[in-house]
Amino acid sequence: MYVVINENIKLLSFMKKALLSAAALILTFAASQSFAQTQSKTTVTPRKTVTKTTTVVSKKPTAADLAQGKALLAKSDCLTCHKLDTKVIGPAYKDVAKKYPATEANYQKLTKKVIDGGSGNWGAIAMAPHPLPPADVKKMIEYILSVK
Repeated sequence: MYVVINENIKLLSFMKKALLSAAALILTFAASQSFAQTQSKTTVTPRKTVTKTTTVVSKKPTAADLAQGKALLAKSDCLTCHKLDTKVIGPAYKDVAKKYPATEANYQKLTKKVIDGGSGNWGAIAMAPHPLPPADVKKMIEYILSVK
């Protein structure tokens, strides 16, 4: 009698495991079907592609412009913090030229940066504002971005 009861307990234990496995399988299948149906009901709205075209007409600085920019730098206080190829307080001009390609957008951006001053592009030390004529500062920037 003990052997029969023991076999019945083993059979019940096996059936319980099989039933739990089947239930888990059914739940997994039902969840995946529900997810698949949810995905098939989702519609994707195509986005419109908008292309903006801007034409920038920029002249390449002449040798005279670059010479004037170099002369303006020599007369300014810029060489207190910057050198051609050595970092002093601010970055070397060659490092600036490596970071910023000689484009009209960069001439404008850097001209504004020199006039307004500020920090963050080359570290925590702030550059003092330089209230100079924008045309002069642009020539200085053109020279700096040409020293590669």
